[in-house]
Amino acid sequence: MFHSQNLKVVVLVMFLFSTAVLGIAQSQQPKTTIKTEPIRPTAPSSGAEMYKEYCAACHGPKGKGDGPAVTALKTAPTDLTMLSKVNGGAFPEMHVAQVLRGGPGWPAHGSPEMPVWGPLFSAVSSSNQGVVNLRISNLTKYLESLQSK
Repeated sequence: MFHSQNLKVVVLVMFLFSTAVLGIAQSQQPKTTIKTEPIRPTAPSSGAEMYKEYCAACHGPKGKGDGPAVTALKTAPTDLTMLSKVNGGAFPEMHVAQVLRGGPGWPAHGSPEMPVWGPLFSAVSSSNQGVVNLRISNLTKYLESLQSK
């Protein structure tokens, strides 16, 4: 039979061993990185297509902030389905459009984690401001359609 003192030593040794093994396993896991690619053109008339191509990797296919790139981000993506809820039940259309254009917004906006879409939309729209505005408007409308009821 173990004495109480011996049992404490065994438990301590097991704890230290498991902690060391866990630490080694975690340090050997490769760091997740985000693959960057040039922006690809999409139809400016399809908010859904733009969302899938430009937003879903981080914000998830349904806008919940659970995209496949999440593990590589320092700041968790916003749950886009909750924008109306956190704004008193009203979708913040002007704010969303401003964030997409590149104005002040979320802390991650403008960093390598969240591209500034206004200039990128300008690049894929041959600098046609009317097409850029159409893209931002249609993507904003699509985000509004994702709101939780």
